[in-house]
Amino acid sequence: MSSSKFSEFIPKSVHLLTKGYTKSHFKQDLLAGITVGLIALPLAMAFAIASGVEPARGLYTAIIAGFLISFLGGSRIQIGGPTGAFVVILYDIIQRTGYQGLAASSLIAAVILVLLGIFRLGSWIRYIPHPLITGFTTGIAVIIFSTQIKDFLGLQMETPPADFIPKWISYFHALPSLHLTTVAVSLGTLCTIILIRRFKPQIPWGIGAIVITTLTCYLFQIPVETIQSRFGTIPSTLPIPSIPYFSIPLSQLKEVIVDAISIAFLGGIESLLSAVIGDRIVGGKHKSNCELIAQGIANFSSILFGGIPATGAIARTSTNAKTGAKTPLAGMIHAATLLFIMYCMAPIVSQIPLAALATILIVISWNMSEIHHIAEILKAPLGDKLILATALFSTVFIDITAAIFFGMIVACINFIKQMHEHQKITSLAHFLSSHNPFSSHNAKPKIVETESQNGTKIYEIQGPFFFGTANILQNLFHAQAKHLPKTCILRLGSIPLIDASGMHALKEFFLECKKHHVHLKLSELKPPIKQKLQDYGLIKLIGKEECFDTLKEALSDTQPAA
Repeated sequence: MSSSKFSEFIPKSVHLLTKGYTKSHFKQDLLAGITVGLIALPLAMAFAIASGVEPARGLYTAIIAGFLISFLGGSRIQIGGPTGAFVVILYDIIQRTGYQGLAASSLIAAVILVLLGIFRLGSWIRYIPHPLITGFTTGIAVIIFSTQIKDFLGLQMETPPADFIPKWISYFHALPSLHLTTVAVSLGTLCTIILIRRFKPQIPWGIGAIVITTLTCYLFQIPVETIQSRFGTIPSTLPIPSIPYFSIPLSQLKEVIVDAISIAFLGGIESLLSAVIGDRIVGGKHKSNCELIAQGIANFSSILFGGIPATGAIARTSTNAKTGAKTPLAGMIHAATLLFIMYCMAPIVSQIPLAALATILIVISWNMSEIHHIAEILKAPLGDKLILATALFSTVFIDITAAIFFGMIVACINFIKQMHEHQKITSLAHFLSSHNPFSSHNAKPKIVETESQNGTKIYEIQGPFFFGTANILQNLFHAQAKHLPKTCILRLGSIPLIDASGMHALKEFFLECKKHHVHLKLSELKPPIKQKLQDYGLIKLIGKEECFDTLKEALSDTQPAA
């Protein structure tokens, strides 16, 4: 077997740091790495606290897992560490089994992730519908928000229950113990964040708000709970790696394995989604299977150092890309920055008010809420709305595993229903068998280049454009990255159906074209497809003048893009 068959398992760092790496690249990686490291400092501790463990474990995770994910991963600009997506699962596991149970589940999950990568299952991410991802992401945001109310308001109470409704009932009963000074600090932190984002967006708002709030509380001796008062001083060094001692009763073994599957599944999805988003920003293409293997190794190592599960962090990855990172070295520098801060400033970091960290997580939960995506999906067909609602409410009131399970069931039922409806339409329209989307040659949707002339490339999407095939446009743009046309025409006449994932992919493709000054036109829109695009807001976004009934009309139009 040739070595080329294993090239997808070679980390991006090997390619990018050994071929053509320059001093200019290093300067950009250094700046991006330090910037993301400063951003990650409060987030790592906040996510650890929200997960039910000491803040130091979040730092260990960001340093160890963050370094290994960048060093061994398949993405050029991926940043790994503790994330909001894991908060829901980890908090529940900690409440049921303690850190021992979490460590056991995490080690098993790490092995599962490595096996998923080895067996090349990373590409399966495309079969997760966009409404389902939006639903459970928004559900996670709601739960993160709800976990921070205690510290935001300074409520004097025991650890709140894990379940959503009992948690809010306990908050209601604890309201008389509200601490007004803590509320003032929380609101002051929130105002600081808003002002920084409004007037000084170049400053990382998280670290900026933390510094200002901590200094204010320290200088004026404001009596609020801090990291040190609840957890003690943060260690200034990493612990010696060791395999945790497990004492898991046989009756809990099944529970531990189920938890491990949940951690692996969510970690894999989140990391690959983060890598895809990073690709869209920098125009690259990650190695999904290599990324999964790196995630598994990083998670295993994180537990050896007393950390918690890690995955790709979407916000930090986006920041890394937008700050100018060129290679995975930026992610390694981000981890080194955190280690330096922990080594040199642990006593200062220990003085951070918990109210400030809670406020940062509340802002993050708002950013995660996907409000704009929900608004788009609410304009999509009923089936996509049901997928969204199922994922959202299952995440909030049951758990993420249930959200994925039930969401996929609804997605499959919705897809079967759409195919059945289309079968009736094609029968009534007396389509020839060669146009039947169920025929053997059309069973796998594809995109083909039908013509290229005068700086214009024409592509035709053939087959259903749904959540299982929505990535074909992304692949098309990557393949043409070095020879982009001035005008791109998409022929949509051969699409029998399109769902929210397909429309979201079309929107992303339009934004990529706009970013690279490629004039995008749509042609041969069937009335049902055109109506769906109209309801979703795509016709308005792309422009009515860029949508044509025939290819001839699209070719004859010579007006430049607006």
